[in-house]
Amino acid sequence: MMPDLINCPNCGKIMVRNKFRDVCEGCYKEEERQFETIYRYMRKRENRAATIPQIIEATGVEEDLLLKFIKNGRFQQTHFPNLGYPCDKCGKIIHTGKLCESCAGELRSELAAHEKEEIRKQELRDRERQRTYLASRNRD
Repeated sequence: MMPDLINCPNCGKIMVRNKFRDVCEGCYKEEERQFETIYRYMRKRENRAATIPQIIEATGVEEDLLLKFIKNGRFQQTHFPNLGYPCDKCGKIIHTGKLCESCAGELRSELAAHEKEEIRKQELRDRERQRTYLASRNRD
C-alpha cells in the first residue's frame, strides 16, 4: 500500500499524509520554533495570566497557530487560566471540546426533539400499515 501524498496546507510542498503532523517537516520545525517563543513568554510568572491578544502582540505569533497549540493541549489550563479558544458554534471562549456548555445543551435538546419526532413518525407508519393490513383482510 502506497502512502497518501498531499500538499502541506501551509506552504504547498508535497508531503506524506501523517496522523501525527498536519504540516510538512519544514513547517513543523517552524511551528515548534514559534511554540518555544510563546512558551518562553508564558513561563514568566507575570505573563501566565496573559490573554490571547497580549500573547500575539508580545510574541508576533499568528492567532491561528496559537489557537492550534491551545486546542491540541500544548498549554495546560491550570497553569495558563486565560488561554482558551472559540466555541465552534457561537465563538464563546472555551477550554475543552468543540462547543461551549450552552451550545452543547442546545444541540442535545435538538437531538432529543428530533429523536422524539422520528419515533412519532414511525408509530404513525406502523399504525397506517396495521390499518392497511386489516382493511385488505376484511375484503377477502
